Amino acid sequence: MSDYAIKVEHISKIYKLYNNPMDRLKESLGLTKKKKYTEYYALNDINFEVGKGETVGIIGTNGAGKSTILKIITGVLSPTSGNVSINGRISALLELGAGFNMEYTGIENVYLNGTMIGFTKEEIDAKLDDIIEFADIGDFINQPVKTYSSGMFVRLAFAVAINIDPEILIVDEALSVGDVFFQAKCYHKFEEFKQMGKTILFVTHDMGSIQKYCDRAVLLSHGTKAGEGNPKEMIDLYKKLLVNQYDIDEKDINDSNTDTDNETEDKKPEYGVWKDNIATNPNVISYGNGMADIIDYATFNDKQVISNVFDLNEEYSVLMKVRFNEAVNDPIFAFTIKDIKGTEIAGTNTMYEDIETGHVEAGETRVIRFKQKMMLPKGDYLVSFGCTGYREGEFTVYSRLYDVFTITATTTKSMVGFFDLNSEVSVEI
Repeated sequence: MSDYAIKVEHISKIYKLYNNPMDRLKESLGLTKKKKYTEYYALNDINFEVGKGETVGIIGTNGAGKSTILKIITGVLSPTSGNVSINGRISALLELGAGFNMEYTGIENVYLNGTMIGFTKEEIDAKLDDIIEFADIGDFINQPVKTYSSGMFVRLAFAVAINIDPEILIVDEALSVGDVFFQAKCYHKFEEFKQMGKTILFVTHDMGSIQKYCDRAVLLSHGTKAGEGNPKEMIDLYKKLLVNQYDIDEKDINDSNTDTDNETEDKKPEYGVWKDNIATNPNVISYGNGMADIIDYATFNDKQVISNVFDLNEEYSVLMKVRFNEAVNDPIFAFTIKDIKGTEIAGTNTMYEDIETGHVEAGETRVIRFKQKMMLPKGDYLVSFGCTGYREGEFTVYSRLYDVFTITATTTKSMVGFFDLNSEVSVEI
């Protein structure tokens, strides 16, 4: 990329970690020649470019170095080695309240922040009304910011950062703060920036926003760059990093040899292959009478590759494998999808779908595939499984697993409510 807005070249940030404060003091006074510290690489030889007009997201687990690289780019931190080149005027929204003087009023902090970025008083005067309107904090704009709630803080900080017309906008997690109406206003402004050809670099844990807004994504892991490229591909790698499976080759469910059951025409991998490649909830809730056990599970994309990130209208499958410890007639297999608040959004079972499951002997296994299209709005969802049935007329739970793992829905389309209606819209005169 020759026409760059941001160029990061071989950036490293090393912190010295001392076992006790006296070691630090002795070294600073030159009282010891022996190394008394260990080196911690917050960043290690990071390289990437952001082209003018690009929107690039930085993703990674906690402690990956995401906020550190933003602070180095904006000049808040100095790198241990390497170089950052900036081609344009930056406006940054990093930690909550960064750059604010707690004793100053909101208005005074607007001028303080604007001046720090490099704007003249006349330029800030011209933008002041837009900033006050966007922040929408009423008379608090004339009060010291130390009296603000965290929500007021971020509203004013974002209003300043995004309304003074920077060439480069850098944001660290700020879009997820504030009430739903303020978030909607922020995302609308975000889209306006993209349409105006502004350069945007932002850190977020919201994979839906990465998919929707970013042209590229940079994946960091333990201070190193683990990948860079298409947002969806980087999100898939990020999900693997969550369970230390980054270097595992993705499995095709047709590649393994096992028994052939009538319930699915696909060959199925051996026990353990699927769930070992997804991030499973360590606190999963499990119960049942033990007549059956749900022993394996995963979600697969339309290429039959294990994945838990799906685009709107993408075909995907939820698979579960059940081993029976006793003979059972007509077992019912189920899965449900809940949002992170615990609300059941969707799901089905073999009884609802009029699927005959027949008689199963002790020691036998069944693999059940639920195939559908992703219809949910962007976000993270929890998947649960169940194997139940009726014994002597009584409903019986053989095995249930609640909130086993997450799936992530991504889309560039704005939606209202729980799912997409796939509406066909026409305007007639």
